[in-house]
Amino acid sequence: MNRIDRLTAILIQLQTKKVTRAQEIADRFGISLRTVYRDVRALEEAGVPIGAEAGVGYFLMDGYHLPPVMFSKEEAGALLTGEKLLEKMSDKSVGRHFSEAMRKIRAVLRTREKEYLESLEAGIVVHRVSAPGQEGFPNHFLSNIQQAVAERKVLEMEYFSNYKEEVSRRQVEPLGVCYLGTRWHMVAWCRLRHAIREFRIDRIRSMQVLPVSFGRREADFLQQYVDRMTRPRNLHKVVLSCDKQVVRYLGEQKFYYGIVDEQPDGDHRVRMTFLTPCLKHFGRWLLSMGPAAEVLEPEALGAEMVQLSEDLFLHYRKNVPVPKAC
Repeated sequence: MNRIDRLTAILIQLQTKKVTRAQEIADRFGISLRTVYRDVRALEEAGVPIGAEAGVGYFLMDGYHLPPVMFSKEEAGALLTGEKLLEKMSDKSVGRHFSEAMRKIRAVLRTREKEYLESLEAGIVVHRVSAPGQEGFPNHFLSNIQQAVAERKVLEMEYFSNYKEEVSRRQVEPLGVCYLGTRWHMVAWCRLRHAIREFRIDRIRSMQVLPVSFGRREADFLQQYVDRMTRPRNLHKVVLSCDKQVVRYLGEQKFYYGIVDEQPDGDHRVRMTFLTPCLKHFGRWLLSMGPAAEVLEPEALGAEMVQLSEDLFLHYRKNVPVPKAC
């Protein structure tokens, strides 16, 4: 990126936030702090009213605005992709708001960008199968939760616990939202349980934002919580020797089960190394490969495979009539 483009991008970045730290600018453009200082000075010399607070960051003075930003066709295409994803991967409230924002963006696009989006739109499809039994959940509360997080307002909701199969009414202090697996979750302090809890947003039956505020918590608390939730613990090393023809058809499954290395093992086999938190769960997947996979280590997995195979044999054997001897 040349300097003129970078200066324009820095000016846009300053307009997107109340205060922007110099390190944020340096990280975004891969430049040194000294270069950031020179670029900011160049913008000031060009007449841009930039304020600075020591130890905090830069900000644009009140009343200064850039002219409307024009999008390139690649940027417009990225926004269209985001709209398609949010339509299927988010709840109704955020999907609706993003679609409304996209209509405003389309209105200011130049003719060639509009034509580009029209020709691209039919070429992007996001398919997601809805989970059964969700008809009784409105699934339109993500915007309310975002508002409560930003304004630190208490939420009152009716929540269905899948584990207990019951609905409870509770008040929570929302700390943030995260997308885990295939669902949006709210992380919040539950005033009923007096502890941090995680709630699947698509299991909320009703919700309202209360005119009650709660205190600020650590800025990176949500990230710390997600890191703890997703950090693998007590991993077992598994080494397999697999038929090369079978490995071809594993596709992305091997990544879900923690593959870390894959090497040729002779002409017709592949040596595969995995790290997995649960040998029993891994063993159930390994059953699908049948005799095409051989466990090299650990011995505990070999014993687990024997037990799983025996259980499977007995389960189906009891329902199959024994043939009579001739």
